[in-house]
Amino acid sequence: MPVTSLPSHRDVLAAAIAEIGGSPREGQQQMADAVATAMDTGQHQLIQAGTGTGKSLGYLAPALIRAVQHPQERIVVATATLALQAQLAHKDIPAALDAVEEVTGQRPRAEILKGRSNYACLLRIRDQVAEQETLWGPAPAQPAAPAAATGAGEADSALGAEVLALRTWAESQASEGGLADRDDAPPHGQRAWSQVSVPVRECLGAQRCPYGQECFVEASRDRARLADLVVTNHALLAIDAMHGHTALPEHDTVIIDEAHELISRVTGAASAELSPMMVERVARRAMGWLEDDVALDFLEAGDVLRVALDNAPLARVTEHDSEPVRAFEQLRDIARRAVTGLSDKVHKDEDPERRQAGAAVQEIFDVAERLAGLADLDVVYIAERERAGREVRVSPLSVAGLMREHVLGNATTVLTSATLQLGGDFGAVAGSVGLRRDEQADRAPQERVEPGAVSWRGLDVGSPFDYGKQGICYVARHLPPPGRDGIAAATLAEITELVSAAGGRTLGLFASQRSAQAAAEHVRAELPELSVLCQGEAQLPELTKRFIAEPSTSLFGTLSLWQGVDVPGETCQLVIIDKIPFPRPDDPLLQARQQAVAEAGGNGFMSVAATHAALLLAQGAGRLIRRHTDRGVVAVLDPRLVTARYGGFLRASMPAMWMTTDHAVAISALRRLIGAVG
Repeated sequence: MPVTSLPSHRDVLAAAIAEIGGSPREGQQQMADAVATAMDTGQHQLIQAGTGTGKSLGYLAPALIRAVQHPQERIVVATATLALQAQLAHKDIPAALDAVEEVTGQRPRAEILKGRSNYACLLRIRDQVAEQETLWGPAPAQPAAPAAATGAGEADSALGAEVLALRTWAESQASEGGLADRDDAPPHGQRAWSQVSVPVRECLGAQRCPYGQECFVEASRDRARLADLVVTNHALLAIDAMHGHTALPEHDTVIIDEAHELISRVTGAASAELSPMMVERVARRAMGWLEDDVALDFLEAGDVLRVALDNAPLARVTEHDSEPVRAFEQLRDIARRAVTGLSDKVHKDEDPERRQAGAAVQEIFDVAERLAGLADLDVVYIAERERAGREVRVSPLSVAGLMREHVLGNATTVLTSATLQLGGDFGAVAGSVGLRRDEQADRAPQERVEPGAVSWRGLDVGSPFDYGKQGICYVARHLPPPGRDGIAAATLAEITELVSAAGGRTLGLFASQRSAQAAAEHVRAELPELSVLCQGEAQLPELTKRFIAEPSTSLFGTLSLWQGVDVPGETCQLVIIDKIPFPRPDDPLLQARQQAVAEAGGNGFMSVAATHAALLLAQGAGRLIRRHTDRGVVAVLDPRLVTARYGGFLRASMPAMWMTTDHAVAISALRRLIGAVG
């Protein structure tokens, strides 16, 4: 009898492509092959797949066929954004599951798993009044009937209505066996959601909570433990790594999508902050269960912290005998006494509010103890929020060790993104997650790799787009280098001429909000016939919607636009980048990381600042070409891209568009595009 081969990931990929009405792409097939190889061999993979490759199906097809053929294994997909999680849940995963079922006759199980605060909390909804003040700020007023009040009263009424709608929805979810996931909730704001959810540290736990048997978080985890494929986010992956793999079910493979954002997300999850306002709120919340002297000392410690932060520079804290550290130590000591006071005579039926107050105090103690320690691998620094005043923050100097030991050391890991090769090389991104260059299998023969090494490969599957023909990268070499005094008059004039030549249709990416606003005001004054939107003038989704709907409209903004806007077609035919997006030179965390690289014998500027800029430049320039029919110009108004020694590294990180420094060529190309559209 003829031998019948088992269905392969390529069969599933072909069926999934047919399911969505797509067409085969070589890069997508190469990616699927690489993911399948990683799961077969246990070798980690870094896969750069350009925009338009179809990354999601490229990793879902091999992952889900693996689930069918190895039912004892579980695969985790971690992504950075809720938008991609939603796309996976509602579009890509259903198509891939249909394809697997068509090819194999079996349908694996996939579940979404998020952090605790993304689910409603029945204890908050049923037993705790809305007026209760939490660690995160005052609660909104109770739901009330519409009133003729205006201003704050009107806002409170609207907020109360949101809370009431959320409570009603959560109860219906409980009765219907749902998960009360925030993404499925009625329209609401953050303050309303805080009244129906609970911070991680304040959760009583299913065993102690009177509604533990109905807990939405526990239900989501139960479902995840039964799933073959679990979709989560970078932050929860980091929390799982930091806390002994208790947040995610056991798994054999991790696929990290949007991996260019991984380090910043993991750093965020491993960081903490403390402010005098936070200390005061927690102290007042707990004082009803504390001895008078402890409560007063707790409040006083908050005042001491405020004075210490006000007296200190906005910089890294490095001296153990400094005023801020003495304030951290005082706060740590009184928080320890408060924790002890709140834990006295604990019993099974203890007041849930007391236990949650104790958890909030415990968090203050933990952060204060970490701050007072000034560990070599931590960066403690003082920062200032525009409205909330000063606070102290602590972040890890590096997360490479955490990633190497507790993520890559725990499961076969695939990292994928449109931007993983910086300066034409995978080394920078690999190093950030704890992989060494000498461990790269396609560089070093395995017999030469040291024992205990972690083998990995880098693969660039390219992009289906022909960047050299679809896009022009224009560098305005004639402009003055950016300075610290704001955007120059010559640069404003250049922006105006470019926007005029493009007939609007411009996405302006600026290094600061001040520059974005100055440019928007200038273009509006010079070109009153064109509409220019500026980030901050309305909610970003609303601005983006208008930008898409009105092709001649331009949108100017800052960081969130560099990576978060996907606008194909004639609406975006010009992307302006006002300056190379180096990190702020006074950022204490990046300063500390640069210094650590330099002390280890490396180039701190190239390893940290230039790598940061290269990543953002690649993402920003990538906003232009989103489909095969897109055409346009990326205009970089910073001459250093072609004049500085590091310019070659930055240019090699960007999409390979045809490059020019000729102003007339760029203007002519934009005018021709208007003619083609018209």
